[in-house]
Amino acid sequence: MSTTEQKQQTPTPAEIPFTQVTQAMNRYTTDTGKILPRKYTHLSARHQRAITKTIKQSRNMLLAK
Repeated sequence: MSTTEQKQQTPTPAEIPFTQVTQAMNRYTTDTGKILPRKYTHLSARHQRAITKTIKQSRNMLLAK
């Protein structure tokens, strides 16, 4: 890998806005919409709580429309 190439990093859960549901959240949910546990996401407990909060917040916003 050369020094000019940028390695694409995944955003931390705090950087994912709750309005950006599709791409970022597909990684942490199943096809049926259930939130994946830490066992499968390999996140720390702190990040898992943040992801869960963000997913639930986005679900509530979509219901409020």
